[in-house]
Amino acid sequence: MNHRTGMKEEKSGKGGRKPKTEKYELRLYVAGQTVKSLNAFANLKKICDTHLAGKYRIEVIDLLKNPQLAAGDQILAIPTLVRTLPTPIKKVIGDLSNTVRVLVGLDVRPDA
Repeated sequence: MNHRTGMKEEKSGKGGRKPKTEKYELRLYVAGQTVKSLNAFANLKKICDTHLAGKYRIEVIDLLKNPQLAAGDQILAIPTLVRTLPTPIKKVIGDLSNTVRVLVGLDVRPDA
């Protein structure tokens, strides 16, 4: 384990170390097919495709259909994005249009 980053490491063939690829589990809580909800999903998809390509899964939860699911992640506003993995849990509220704010909120480093 790398004590500086807290990430598990795998040895590479040349004696160096490379960080284990993390998988991001994301839940987007929305209320119906509103413009704000649709924009939040589109913005999230674009951010994930750009910065987490192949390392993410998005679950969209419509609270109009399943309002009881809001309690589990303590959802107080919508849309809300919850990163359940990797831990710790992180939340971002809003339409996710500010890419830098979303990346910081999810603790994701932008690809260089």
